[in-house]
Amino acid sequence: MSRPFDVDAIRAEFPILSREVNGKPLIYLDNAASAQKPDAVLDAMSEQGRTAYANVHRGIHTLANETTEAYEGAREKIRAFLNANSVNEIIFTKGGTEAINLVANGIAGDIQPGDEIVLSIMEHHSNIIPWHFLRERYGAVLKWVEVDETGAFDMAAYEAALSSKTKMVAVTHMSNVLGTVTDAAEIARLAHAAGAEVLFDGCQSGVHMDIDVQALDCDYYVLTGHKIYGPTGIGALYGKADALARLRPFHGGGEMIEIVERERVTYNEAPHKFEAGTPPILQAIGFGAALDWLGQFESDDMIAHEHALYERAYEAVRGVNGLTVHGTAEGKGAVLSFSVEGAHPHDLAQILDRYGVAVRAGHHCAQPLMDHLGVSATARASFGIYNTLEEVDAFIEALHKARGMLI
Repeated sequence: MSRPFDVDAIRAEFPILSREVNGKPLIYLDNAASAQKPDAVLDAMSEQGRTAYANVHRGIHTLANETTEAYEGAREKIRAFLNANSVNEIIFTKGGTEAINLVANGIAGDIQPGDEIVLSIMEHHSNIIPWHFLRERYGAVLKWVEVDETGAFDMAAYEAALSSKTKMVAVTHMSNVLGTVTDAAEIARLAHAAGAEVLFDGCQSGVHMDIDVQALDCDYYVLTGHKIYGPTGIGALYGKADALARLRPFHGGGEMIEIVERERVTYNEAPHKFEAGTPPILQAIGFGAALDWLGQFESDDMIAHEHALYERAYEAVRGVNGLTVHGTAEGKGAVLSFSVEGAHPHDLAQILDRYGVAVRAGHHCAQPLMDHLGVSATARASFGIYNTLEEVDAFIEALHKARGMLI
């Protein structure tokens, strides 16, 4: 049974939200970079470490068995969260970046000069640089899909970019800058029709949307724990069973092998084939606890709450002279990126911090998108489950003060 959505009760479970910054109550609006952690996550990791910690899989003693059960239980929670077909399709990684690198490295041996990889201009550097490696080292060609004036993904341009040479389509499910949500199912359908595989970067969308990888029919889907109210140092890669069977292992070491001899090595099956060495055990357990905690709430309630926060902020700034909101696509997520004429985003963020308001400023690891927008950087307020309308109002008041100081 779902828990009633009560933002005050939710906030009480996040210890950090009770602190002050520069003598003001903390207003944390940097959730797109990393979300805060509830007691349930912090306690799960602490309790496991205090009472039942050992290395996983290889031990036969009680602590090893208990830790393995908790660790593999977290894998099942991620499977359920994504609606994957099997736990064997869920690979633990240290984050979204490693997950994408794992796929890029895994297909590298199949890349021939002239093979094409299709990206959107919105991509985070983590979903750009691994494909640049294939361009530099194997002669792959990167093809870019633009966005329209609202920040919406240009489906016509995408379809035109596909060809018989397309090997991979790697696209964000939700932009970390614009908040744009892409039509992932249609992107996957068109990629497969062209004979290509498709990977979705779900590091932003995972916390704001219901994800069903079987309905999307994607080959790969990437998550990171720290944006879903979980710990850092842990992420997950979903891969279809047949895609993982074709994928070459990325890291070598313990756990990912079957037999090691002087002249040969044979590899384990997925997921262990891709999880070399001692894994981030407590972080994985914390990730599972975060999904349990988040799963208490109806997703429609969370989405409506975050949308109300965004709309309150957007309506307050949309008519401000000299202020530009970047990203207004229909159905976008709760991310407000903006620039103020005559004011550097870093200066805005620094002044906002004086009022206890934490926002992000910079290129947000999306330099191609900044070039497309014609700016070097933006300020970004991103909203989460524990933010309130009162915090939005305080942010807007502080923003007006900061703007007055700078222009």
